[in-house]
Amino acid sequence: MNDTVDDTTTDKKKSARITARRKRVNKRVTMTDIARIAGCSQATVSFVLNKTPGIKLATETRERVIEAARSLGYAAPNFAHLDASDTYVPAVDGKIGFVVDQLATSPEAVVAIEGARQASWNAGNIILVAQTLNDPEMEPRTIRALREQGISALIYMAIFTREVTLPDYLYDLDIPLILLNCYTSDYAFPAVIPSEIAGGQHSTRHLIQHGHKRIGIITGEPWMEAAQDRLRGYRRALATADIPFDPDLVMEGDWSASAGYKATRSLLALKDRPTAIFCQNDRSAIGCYEALKEAGIRIPEDISVIGYDDEEISRHLHPQLTTSVLPHRAMGRWAIEQLDTYIPGSGTRYPITKLECPLVERLSVTDCVEQHPYQSNLGQPLP
Repeated sequence: MNDTVDDTTTDKKKSARITARRKRVNKRVTMTDIARIAGCSQATVSFVLNKTPGIKLATETRERVIEAARSLGYAAPNFAHLDASDTYVPAVDGKIGFVVDQLATSPEAVVAIEGARQASWNAGNIILVAQTLNDPEMEPRTIRALREQGISALIYMAIFTREVTLPDYLYDLDIPLILLNCYTSDYAFPAVIPSEIAGGQHSTRHLIQHGHKRIGIITGEPWMEAAQDRLRGYRRALATADIPFDPDLVMEGDWSASAGYKATRSLLALKDRPTAIFCQNDRSAIGCYEALKEAGIRIPEDISVIGYDDEEISRHLHPQLTTSVLPHRAMGRWAIEQLDTYIPGSGTRYPITKLECPLVERLSVTDCVEQHPYQSNLGQPLP
């Protein structure tokens, strides 16, 4: 009698297991399901199953993901032959969300998106892009819409480099979140920004290496981190070269060509004019060029000029503008490469990554000479 009861109980358990397994197999298995079983991020699952090139994962991690996928009955083209040592097979349905507060007002966002696209397409994935304008109502709706499209990760970009305070719903996401051109004070997410202090220092040092000691600077809006950090870099370069800082040589601008023009006129009105001008962006440099040419001052023979951002216009100015590259393309690629490093809810603190702003040497900088032709007109009003 007991044997019969035991056999009946065993048969019922076996039947229940088979029924559960059938339900599980019939249900569409997602990468989120696999990530939960494997104990890793959804991005890691995507990289393993899609055999993403250039992503270095431990063999143990790959095997754990493959085993989890098989245990859940995951079915996809070529998966039956997937092995931890296999190489690249393109993904067909990978989606990564990319939200930015402002898209149409600046080329930097487009460049960053392009960098992310290039890195994503190498893995067969696609980028879904949306603009939020920091709207407190539309931003969560936008991100929710992207989630409904089945994105496996989210890149969150700010057009101006700054610290951001993220709403709770972003902390609650069950997919990787990467910050681009912004960061949080709690270091809760991988974040990347330009190395602006080093960029300002490198630009100023380039002028110093050409013999310039009277170097004017036209800043951006002073409340912005980029303007503050580029000015810090300028001051560091002067201090390193034992050149006294002169506040008269610092002109406040607003990133526009008209502000660059006005600030340059003010620098030229100084009794001891600069021999070089560091414009904190290329648009200010356009106005600087106009003011110098209007005053009959040659570039770079009389005054050297250096810009920042490496916008397309810098290649077409006469002479071509020496400037620094904002690394937004590299930042977009970096964001994609970091997707497997963030596991939602892990409590990990991530250091802020700063990417170099390389200097592009062109024709607007030359060696400083002792006496410039225009210096004979010192103290005379500008035309």
